[in-house]
Amino acid sequence: MATAKTIYRCQQCGHESLKWLGKCPQCGTWGSLTEEVSQTEAKPTAFSRSSLKQGDSSPVRLSSVDVTESERIPTGITELDRVLGGGFVPASVVLLAGEPGVGKSTLVLQSLEAIGSAEKPVLYVSGEESMRQVKLRADRLSIEGDGIVTAMETDAETIIRTASTGEFPLLAVDSVQTAADSLLDSLPGSISQVRQVANRLLTYAKENNVCVLLVGHVTKEGAVAGPRVLEHIVDAVLLFEGDGSYPYRVLRAIKNRFGSTNEVGIFEMKASGLAEVANPSALFLAERPDDAAGSAVVVTVEGTRPLLVEVQALATHSGLSSPRRTAIGVDRQRISMLAAILEKKAGIETGDHDLYVNIAGGFKISEPACDLGVCAALASSYIDRPFPRDLVAIGEIGLTGEVRSVPRLADRLREARRLGFSQALIPSASLELLKQELGDDLPLAVRPVPNVAKMMDEIF
Repeated sequence: MATAKTIYRCQQCGHESLKWLGKCPQCGTWGSLTEEVSQTEAKPTAFSRSSLKQGDSSPVRLSSVDVTESERIPTGITELDRVLGGGFVPASVVLLAGEPGVGKSTLVLQSLEAIGSAEKPVLYVSGEESMRQVKLRADRLSIEGDGIVTAMETDAETIIRTASTGEFPLLAVDSVQTAADSLLDSLPGSISQVRQVANRLLTYAKENNVCVLLVGHVTKEGAVAGPRVLEHIVDAVLLFEGDGSYPYRVLRAIKNRFGSTNEVGIFEMKASGLAEVANPSALFLAERPDDAAGSAVVVTVEGTRPLLVEVQALATHSGLSSPRRTAIGVDRQRISMLAAILEKKAGIETGDHDLYVNIAGGFKISEPACDLGVCAALASSYIDRPFPRDLVAIGEIGLTGEVRSVPRLADRLREARRLGFSQALIPSASLELLKQELGDDLPLAVRPVPNVAKMMDEIF
């Protein structure tokens, strides 16, 4: 007979300890060790040995493996299909994570409505809401639900048994933190439960050629709640981001075994649900002020999509011994670096100024191709002169003040021309390569600059 013992497990990294510790010795997280009851003689589980079909585990030569791509399941939602790489892949597990209230359940219901049909329905299992609550949400989203079979369940074994009763091409579990395996004594949401449930659903997906969609929460630090091991188990991790101050939502793939991790999908939250944003550049620039100092337009690339966004900057005298450096939507450390380059190479002395940089619309930029636009916005605010309204800035800034080349410059220029811009500030080193690619027929007038000092002369 199995005997039980008490252990303390970190809910972030899974480290086990025989006694409680305030700080996890492995990942350094404070207050993450929780008490769990472990069996010294493990009960038989679905993972005591592989439960995959024998034919799936037989060794074969790599050269003889059939690489015919499985037919994807398109959702009909263009922005979601873009991030997935064309739709859901059968026999895969996808994790959709996001903060509470960002719209995860709404996105799941809308995609299930597009996939399911009366002849071939999909299964939606909710562990957080009753079936009546799910129906009320569906009514608000104008979803009839003829192709959606719903159930309220938290036991992993029952979920798999319910899914096995019909030929459902897709199973959605909302959320994985509420599901639990009765073979374990720990509470739902613990690292052992989340890992066990995910593994059982992964085995079910592979055996039955079914796509499983898991909905998960994120912590206040932005990580997937519970364990990061969940991200290693699943085939794709989609992160649904949004700022409560804006109606826009951004869907990113931070892991995707069947597609790119560079694509983004952009939605707008409305009373009737999530609406796709077909032209996000026009949306982000819709409220750009006329002749305002401290505003510049940059062209960033997210996956295959060039996007134009507005960078707003404010440089004002500070009464503090250590002036503030505040950034929203960009890396604060990079703002400090660009301010130092401007001071050293262009004479913009911001050592006694508070600097604020914001990406309008709540968008987040990570690529360095927007450095030139950030520098131009900071300089514009510092000297209180507006940045030309029909000009976009594209370029990375090096520590010596040089403007460096960026990839896909031609695509960025075409997108700027499509939105009505007539000229672009680009790195001098890219001009020759641009002419080799496009000839003399450039999308718009280019103004090459070799460094930030020349940038100041060219614009101001």
